[in-house]
Amino acid sequence: MTNAAQTLSKKYDIIIVGGGMVGSALACALSNNIEGNGTLKIALIEGSEPSTQWPEDSFDLRVSAISRASKAFFETLGVWNAMHDMRATAYTEMHVWDAGGNGSIHFDSAEIGEASLGHIIENRIINKALIDRVHTFDNVDIYCPSSPTILQLGNDAAKLQLDDGNVLQAELLVGADGGRSWVRQQTDIAVSINDYQQTAVVANITTEYPHQHTAWQRFLPRGPLAFLPVNENNISAIVWSTSAEEAERLSGLDEAAFRQELETAFDKKLGKILHAGPRACFPIKGQHAKNYVKPHLALIGDAAHTIHPLAGQGVNLGFADAQCLAEVVLTAHAAQKPMGSFKNLRRFERARRGDNLLMLEAMGAFKQLFSNNTPGLRELRNIGLDFSDRVTPIKHFFMAKALGQQ
Repeated sequence: MTNAAQTLSKKYDIIIVGGGMVGSALACALSNNIEGNGTLKIALIEGSEPSTQWPEDSFDLRVSAISRASKAFFETLGVWNAMHDMRATAYTEMHVWDAGGNGSIHFDSAEIGEASLGHIIENRIINKALIDRVHTFDNVDIYCPSSPTILQLGNDAAKLQLDDGNVLQAELLVGADGGRSWVRQQTDIAVSINDYQQTAVVANITTEYPHQHTAWQRFLPRGPLAFLPVNENNISAIVWSTSAEEAERLSGLDEAAFRQELETAFDKKLGKILHAGPRACFPIKGQHAKNYVKPHLALIGDAAHTIHPLAGQGVNLGFADAQCLAEVVLTAHAAQKPMGSFKNLRRFERARRGDNLLMLEAMGAFKQLFSNNTPGLRELRNIGLDFSDRVTPIKHFFMAKALGQQ
């Protein structure tokens, strides 16, 4: 580093690289109602300005199925009411059925005495509520737009140089910078990759019949098609997982042709597709970091793990990471113990890596089981769906997992 950069050096307790949903949630959790030995000084680094304004009648192409556990986390952070006021659509039921047979399963929150199974919320709404909350804390400095250029992990601290010349130093640096994490790459943490060989086509659509506050999912030979409710009536977000070639073809269709194909693929469960908005495509890959932590370093969210979207649990795992890491850090801080020590950070890794790996492997198995039309296997999965639908304890187990309960 140059002498000029050294003169701009700033010291923090924690640096968070990535100001998206999970990184912002961590910043809030580390700042919210802090007790013990004083307020932590935090730097939040984000490469692009978040979207904060949009037409009221528009909908984000990216949505998340927020579990009840994540909702409770948002409530403790003081952001849930802001999300709900902008737009958060509860879903009370889920219908899943197989295009290759008659197997199906139906989940209803009333069966387990819950008001809902979760909420569908646009990603930009989640991010705005969290960033707005971060701005209320005077212990957080936001560097945006700003990108890291050099990372050094020393014996006592982590140093990060930014593209504007600032050099930041902290006891702990957290990588919350997504599936292609720069932080993870700089620290040579390897990842195992499960290429699902699928691409997700996403769009917002209007249906003839109301969505009934229900999440719908049909398993097709090339991958699942999900309809997720995003307003009070008949607008849904679709996530259509299919082959890369088919995704490219679907994206190239005009609206009328796309609506016709979507109606057929969805078995016209909600009647005609009256309107389909712009489409976008996202490759789907599962990956898992071999390690979540090093001395003075931790990875959370997609930087540590990504999974298939068919169960909608990816971002919920990330929020659970943020909540767990905040608890580990704040406990050490209150006890005046090193927050960024390997011994302390291993508590976070042990608490989260096993659960995340289990979900990653389960989603991979579900994808293999349902995204094919193999005779024998097709009949077996239909029997399994019907059996699970009839056996109450199994259904309740799946619903508990969807709610985020252990």
